[in-house]
Amino acid sequence: MAKLEKQRFDFLPYALVSPLILFILGLAITPAVFTAVSSFFRVQPLNPPTVFSGLENFRTIIHDSGVISSLSNTFLYIIIGVVLSTVLGIYFAIILQRKFRFRSILIAILILPWALPGVVEGILWTGIWDANSGVLNSILKSLHLISNYHVFLGQNRLVTIFAIEVVQVWQITPLSAILILSALQNIPEEIYEAARIDGSSPWHTFRLITLPLVRPGLAIALVQAVIATLNIFDQPYILNGSATTGNSLAVQTYAVSFQNLNFGEGYALSLLITIFTLFVSVFVAKFIYKKVEY
Repeated sequence: MAKLEKQRFDFLPYALVSPLILFILGLAITPAVFTAVSSFFRVQPLNPPTVFSGLENFRTIIHDSGVISSLSNTFLYIIIGVVLSTVLGIYFAIILQRKFRFRSILIAILILPWALPGVVEGILWTGIWDANSGVLNSILKSLHLISNYHVFLGQNRLVTIFAIEVVQVWQITPLSAILILSALQNIPEEIYEAARIDGSSPWHTFRLITLPLVRPGLAIALVQAVIATLNIFDQPYILNGSATTGNSLAVQTYAVSFQNLNFGEGYALSLLITIFTLFVSVFVAKFIYKKVEY
């Protein structure tokens, strides 16, 4: 009887996870497979029929000046976004690690930008960067730092990219802070006590204890920051409009697919972005992540 009970197959765990598996298959894997296959076809609704073109779509986008420009812009987005969100995430995590009054309220306020959709954030920040009635221009002029209102978006490439990425950093920093905070809370307090007894300075404690022991959470924070900045779309699309000065690869994919109506090249560009995102994420995770034993 005991043997029969051990051999009985339990369907309950599989039944519980089956909706999630179907959801992933329907909304992630199936479109990914469709995109990968379609990237080898010429798909132009205004120029039928759809025919197999091999690597032609990839050859075209590699030599496309718009794609090359958006690629360099995306690298700048990644550098600015990952560095700022990680540094700020560590800073806020260290502050929130301590117990103080209204700590839970501060955490709730910190999470709010991450919870907002990117489109909403883009619209909110339009009121800050606007060249005619923006809050930033008003403050700078009130402080007599500028004599005329400045155009922050759409003209200078570096200024445009930095202004747009500040908006995304505002969005992704809370998640980085929470991930790093969770890793900080796993560090035993006895380690810090021993460091203080040995006369370790705050900087040495941070560099030799906190940073090495927080690497698992830091790796996850870096990966999510890389993925978010590499696929940035909402912020440049809302803030920069039709100007190409701040186009990212995701915005360029939209332009190729829905403005030029060349879905074959859009599929190819999407596939390259996916592969590149996976490669960079794995590289960052392997380079930063390290198993911690206390």
